[in-house]
Amino acid sequence: MTGMARIFPSAEAALADLPDGAVVAIGGYAGAGVPESLVRALLACGPKGLTCICQGAWPHREGGVGIADLIEAGLVARLISPMPFPEGPGHEEGYKGPGCEDSIKKRWESGHLEIEVVPAGILAERLRAGGAGLGGVFLPTGVGTRFAEGREVRSIAGRDHVFYPALKAGFALLRARAADTLGNLVYQGTQRNWNPTMAMAASTTIVEVDEIYEPGGLDPELVITQAIFIDRIVNTDRIVNTA
Repeated sequence: MTGMARIFPSAEAALADLPDGAVVAIGGYAGAGVPESLVRALLACGPKGLTCICQGAWPHREGGVGIADLIEAGLVARLISPMPFPEGPGHEEGYKGPGCEDSIKKRWESGHLEIEVVPAGILAERLRAGGAGLGGVFLPTGVGTRFAEGREVRSIAGRDHVFYPALKAGFALLRARAADTLGNLVYQGTQRNWNPTMAMAASTTIVEVDEIYEPGGLDPELVITQAIFIDRIVNTDRIVNTA
């Protein structure tokens, strides 16, 4: 076997065991690089009470879906993000529909959505710590701000550091340009932003890709995330290459 058992016939099949209450990390940056096939499947499956870790709850672009759709559908109970209320249509060309930040804010204000705002750098370090098996990290970032409230502060080398606990996810949903059947990934553009860290921090990492190659078909110099971190692959375009 060359790892073909990792390849699932559909996004719905890859998400079949994602339960209510799961912690889900979803890749993408500023609405680009979002694993839209997996997000659509998540909407169709409809698990409730999710905790979503993401860069921001951006609205969908024309013809697409985004994390905001999961929140508006009532699937997300808790959002961990640097940008829980990103600016929507009218601010970014290509976004569609009414301002999603308003609907997300209404869910939050009504008590249907819990939000934990985490600065991007701190979020990245907490995920990295989770993927590395650490209990957390001491960072100088956030000292003297509300982000340090209730947290341990320790002086290290004469400078105060705040302790931030590691962050892990049950599932990570990612998008990549290509994979081989073992699970080695090649990214394009914003796909490279959060994906490597999220892949390491999740118990089950699911990736949708445009192309799948047999082992040896990818240039190893272009592989960013190695197969050991990838559990399931969905081939969105159904293209399998032997070259």
